[in-house]
Amino acid sequence: MTVLDHAVVATDSTEVANLCKSLGAPVEMTSPDHPSGTDRVAEVADRSEYRGYDVIANVQGDEPLLKEAHVRATIDLVRDGTWEVGTCATPLNSDDARTDPTVVKLARAANGRALYFSRAPIPYKRDERPVAEELEREPYLRHVGIYAYTREALNDWVALAPSQLERLESLEQLRPLEAGLRIGVTIVGAADPGVDTMADVLRMEEKLSAQGVPSFA
Repeated sequence: MTVLDHAVVATDSTEVANLCKSLGAPVEMTSPDHPSGTDRVAEVADRSEYRGYDVIANVQGDEPLLKEAHVRATIDLVRDGTWEVGTCATPLNSDDARTDPTVVKLARAANGRALYFSRAPIPYKRDERPVAEELEREPYLRHVGIYAYTREALNDWVALAPSQLERLESLEQLRPLEAGLRIGVTIVGAADPGVDTMADVLRMEEKLSAQGVPSFA
């Protein structure tokens, strides 16, 4: 990705590390005790060779088909000084996604600030289900798993103990949100779903195979 000055795989898995190294990707091994991916990123970002970077991006491994435009749009939220943390979202597009707890939904303010992230169907239309046309636009949004942080915000995030809401929903972004950090959300076009279940793994393998990507199983 040309939007990144440098990219490195941060993992505590020797299996992942060995595969990445075989493909020529730089790897940093981390502690296995981190409560979230952001904590893992912070460990690597604090190493001397990475301290010169003012904006750090966390492209999560369960988003293998993330587009460069999504990464750029997320980084731009932080790079221009508007937000301490940036992330992105795309329209839900289906009622199945709206009700699926593995699909993270979010609500944002008119200025783009994240209000809440949830596995529950938010916002909830009280009297009837939203129709298909409604699910194709805001306020019905699906979170896409990428974050950008200023170095200060990243350090502030990981200095916090895992929060009550974070534990309840098993969503790391609720920790800084609950503590008052400002998270900006940019809306992007179509984004492939992430990989959260074994069914997702099979679906992704089929899609990658159709694109000519070799299997490493």
